[in-house]
Amino acid sequence: MEERDLQKIIEAITPGDMEAADVCRRRWDSIAKPLHSLGWLEDTVARIAAAQHSPEIQTQKKILVPMCADNGIVAEGVTQTGQEVTAIVAENFLDEQSCAAIMCRLAGADIRPIDIGMVTDTPRVEKRKVAYGTRNFAKEPAMTREEAVQALMVGITLAGELKEQGYDLIATGEMGIGNTTTSSAVASALLGVPAVEMTGRGAGLSTEGLNKKIRVIQEALERYGLTGCPNGSSADSPTRGRTGSSADTLSVLSCVGGFDVAGIAGLFLGGAYHHIPVLIDGFISSVGALLAVRLCPAAGDYMIATHVSKEPAARRILKELALEPALDAGMCLGEGSGAVAAFPLIDMGAEIYHRMSTFEQIQVEAYQELI
Repeated sequence: MEERDLQKIIEAITPGDMEAADVCRRRWDSIAKPLHSLGWLEDTVARIAAAQHSPEIQTQKKILVPMCADNGIVAEGVTQTGQEVTAIVAENFLDEQSCAAIMCRLAGADIRPIDIGMVTDTPRVEKRKVAYGTRNFAKEPAMTREEAVQALMVGITLAGELKEQGYDLIATGEMGIGNTTTSSAVASALLGVPAVEMTGRGAGLSTEGLNKKIRVIQEALERYGLTGCPNGSSADSPTRGRTGSSADTLSVLSCVGGFDVAGIAGLFLGGAYHHIPVLIDGFISSVGALLAVRLCPAAGDYMIATHVSKEPAARRILKELALEPALDAGMCLGEGSGAVAAFPLIDMGAEIYHRMSTFEQIQVEAYQELI
């Protein structure tokens, strides 16, 4: 798959159906309750209607897709654990021995981990491997442009398969030691913000380790000329609706990114292409969403923010995406745990939307919008 083929898919993505969203909002206003009183639930059901291009929303069949990959940057000592943990957790997804897998069972969602770039082959995790981990971006670009495109296409292709299998909602997740480092680097480059403002402790670095992580990222951004704003944006400007540069975005991804975040970005693009709402998890997932929107602004109409991570860049990225999360629970686990936690909320919203009586049906005067 070449870059021009990716560009054709991106150009074929259309905005969400705002007429369907408006019909949905009118239905909410007719339901026998105070106007807008369900907040995020109402807004999210309307976003689902826009994404599915129908006010008759479907939310029954749900899946979490954790993209699993390793990152060469761990050679710089920016993590607390080694790469062997990536494969262990990837297998645990299948044995219901990870947090996200347990949460999926409780939320009635399937789980499908993908090996998009682990350094270890595992017998049961589905292989769509681009390479055996990225390179150490402190020394050389993390991946080639061709590998970046291939990783994006893994997510796009998988979204199409899930559409054919009847899934209504896709949650994005990840597993990859070192991926908060790659994600912080990508976010810093895309937003033009210094690494010190975008980098957190990840899975538990000491203060000394955090300072080293920040230094490694900032030096790499300077080495590759990524300290400016590739798409002419600022941290306070809304991303949605702006024309970005695919070439610049791919350069950022290939220089300092990871296969997992690229695959997540592909899921967002594929969801937009196939009209499936895709849930943003935490920090790493939101960086994938930012990449997708920079490649195709219309893809933002198909995204749902679920929670805000404790990582320092998380709120800034959601603001850039002009999205409000449902939960602020101090979570920073990853795996897709925050996205899965939002599935029951979406189920509740959808059930009320479909089943609750209107003011007319119970013969009560409707609430009026007051100014």
